Amino acid sequence: MKVKKVIGRSLLVLLCIVVVIAIIGIAQFHHRSNPKNLKQYETNNPFITGETAISAHRSGAGEFPEETLAAFRGCAENPDVQVDYFEFDLHMTADDVLVLSHDSTLDRVSDAVTVFGAENVLVRDKTLAELKDLNIAAQFVNDAGETPYTDLHGDAVPDELRILSLDEVLDYLTSAGDYRYIIEIKDGGEVGLAAADQLYATLNERNLLDRVIVGSFRDEVADYITANYPDMHRSASPAEVVQFYFAALTGKTDFTCSYDVLQLPFGDAESSFGINLGTTTVINFAHAHDLAIQYWTVNAEEDMAYLASVGADALITDYPDRRRRSCIRDKYFGPSQTFASTNVCGGLSRGLLREAQKLSPPHKLSVYKIAGHSACLTKQRYFSKPPCVSSLDGVIRI
Repeated sequence: MKVKKVIGRSLLVLLCIVVVIAIIGIAQFHHRSNPKNLKQYETNNPFITGETAISAHRSGAGEFPEETLAAFRGCAENPDVQVDYFEFDLHMTADDVLVLSHDSTLDRVSDAVTVFGAENVLVRDKTLAELKDLNIAAQFVNDAGETPYTDLHGDAVPDELRILSLDEVLDYLTSAGDYRYIIEIKDGGEVGLAAADQLYATLNERNLLDRVIVGSFRDEVADYITANYPDMHRSASPAEVVQFYFAALTGKTDFTCSYDVLQLPFGDAESSFGINLGTTTVINFAHAHDLAIQYWTVNAEEDMAYLASVGADALITDYPDRRRRSCIRDKYFGPSQTFASTNVCGGLSRGLLREAQKLSPPHKLSVYKIAGHSACLTKQRYFSKPPCVSSLDGVIRI
């Protein structure tokens, strides 16, 4: 009987410990740092500018068919969407061409199963010409739950919805604006190393090395870039992120690394293993070691406002227009969260704020209503002109 009581008490104590640890973990994950704890450091890192940049994740996948010319145009040609970076992914084809694709197969986004007659056909197993037969937007679902491109096949597919090569997207973006790029090499092994060689050659030829951050989840690719292309800016691999995090927690004084940028998950417990990486402890340690710190995939406006307030150098988001909307609301109606402040909008919304400032105070409510309803006003096809909404004494674009 005594043994059973001891075992029972031990299990109860163990259960209490587990519950306490879980509560502490949940609290830590949702903890928000005080922006006053942010420190300032001198920097030589070109990706630390003192403002929070916006990167269109997979070219703005929440608004447009990901990594298509339609998406790039939807961001670049819409004056109401200010993007500083474009983020996209690369795989290599059977004829050794780098193309834009997040997944190793195209089943999730395209009509590949219909066209190829099989599931899970690898990008690596098809030539660029064969992949050009696909509708990359076939599976795209808009915010209304519609699939506007699903019935387009063969010759009916516009070029804007076909797969893009690296050269094609760079041809467009370099002519469209003064952008920076976050490019992830998805392949590993020998194919990944060959992709790194080809990417470096392309960027070097186009004089874009100073505008690009290259990343890879594959340690061998990250190490290869460091060893062979020290002038190519690189983000930390997953293993390096873990090393950095423990160095930041312990305040390691002799920390060194071979990358320029940290790209960390935020807001998704699964991606970050339940660890809160968006704290001033992490950001201060990064900046103290001249590392830019960027967060993915930040889609909630309150998360955008928080991370900007604590010094994040860039937000990688599926919805690049949301940061501007939250900034305009913060500017005229006060922050929606206590940690947000108007000065963190930086250069993200200057053009919009200049137009809004033309409106006299009695009409601020009109600005608020416009900004608040901008989601329904801007959910238009990529080829549509951006809407204008008239106020009593001026016009403001959302």
